[in-house]
Amino acid sequence: MIYDVDLETLPREDLEALQLSRLKSLVGRVHANVGFYRQKFDEMGVKPSDIRSLSDLKLLPFTEKQDLRNHYPFGLFAVPKENVVRIHASSGTTGKSTVVGYTHRDVRNWARLMARCFVASGASALDIIHNAYGYGLFTGGLGAHYGAEELGAIIVPVSGGGTKRQVMLLKDFGPTVICSTPSYALVLHEAALEAGVRIKDLPLRIGIFGAEPWTEEMRRDIEEKMGITAIDIYGLSEIMGPGVGIECCVAQKGLHIMEDHFLVEIIDPDTLEVLPPGEVGELVITTLTKEAQPLIRYRTRDITKLDITPCRCGRTFARVHRMMGRSDDMLIIRGVNVFPSQIESILLETEGVAPHYLLVVKREGNLDTLEVQVEVDEKLFSDEIKNLQRTELKIVKNIKDYLGVTAQVKLVEPRSIQRSEGKAKRILDLRKQA
Repeated sequence: MIYDVDLETLPREDLEALQLSRLKSLVGRVHANVGFYRQKFDEMGVKPSDIRSLSDLKLLPFTEKQDLRNHYPFGLFAVPKENVVRIHASSGTTGKSTVVGYTHRDVRNWARLMARCFVASGASALDIIHNAYGYGLFTGGLGAHYGAEELGAIIVPVSGGGTKRQVMLLKDFGPTVICSTPSYALVLHEAALEAGVRIKDLPLRIGIFGAEPWTEEMRRDIEEKMGITAIDIYGLSEIMGPGVGIECCVAQKGLHIMEDHFLVEIIDPDTLEVLPPGEVGELVITTLTKEAQPLIRYRTRDITKLDITPCRCGRTFARVHRMMGRSDDMLIIRGVNVFPSQIESILLETEGVAPHYLLVVKREGNLDTLEVQVEVDEKLFSDEIKNLQRTELKIVKNIKDYLGVTAQVKLVEPRSIQRSEGKAKRILDLRKQA
């Protein structure tokens, strides 16, 4: 079943006509109502009437996260505050929060898009959805919550934390769908085993995982351990929250972007030139229907590629490849670009290691060094020293062969790397403290 069948299967020509109509309306609104954009347009010599085709999008300015911080808290609102009914904020790691506002229509659209996502994942109104995304200013919890209610499913708003209690609820309530970060799903799996519960034996059948990068190897690990179908979902607070894109359960080959609401581009993050489908670059999103806080050409910093071929599920919306990393959390080790997800792929292909790791970057003299700390499973931990050493050397060799960088590898005992109930902390960069 497709939730919005008429929209999700629009012929490309009709979809692009709808996008152009909405883009023209958007440009007029932000020029009239948002001083930041009006100034940007004027500086670039662009008028709303200059947008005559989708290709004219390249005439418009980019928006970056720092722009939201510079206009904290409400400087990018395109409607009066009395029209805003919801505010979310992303804490971020540096500087002020990025604040996002929503009108009634924005919240309604968000709920419908999340309902679409649930249907694409294989869920329906007959499901019980265990929502372990955090509630509050973070968009994950309430985004999934409203989408589940729009779908007509039962929602269990457990939020993050309280892992032992979550295991009990998974056992007692029998949910069939779980929403969480992929790393927290593995935390729940470990906690369930400690409590004598096999998640594989529970009714759970679908996991909808997002909010952090993860790999195909981690997907296979989760699916095998938990006995579920693991679906990748994409969103970001600045654009809306979860529900910008999701994999379908039919193909599980790329995230369907909700293109009637979001116009996507892939750019070269260095030259800022637009790249054709199939080329790897940074994802840029323009919100076509947001009322309270529309954004034009928002640089997500997420690295991916675009596929506009129709999917065998019947949806015609463009797909983006699973996020390969971020242009702003990329590590540069002695001139080599390294993404944590690349290291993760190598680790998860190594027998005897667990999907919990920490990348420690240091500066020794004038050289950067990378240490990969990774947990081993119980069997390998209790094995002979020579087998542990053999595993370390294998990982060192694979990292060197695949990524061209020399890393130190440190195998650590099971459950020694700190767990997170939200986004997993994968990088400890000590260069900033040197």
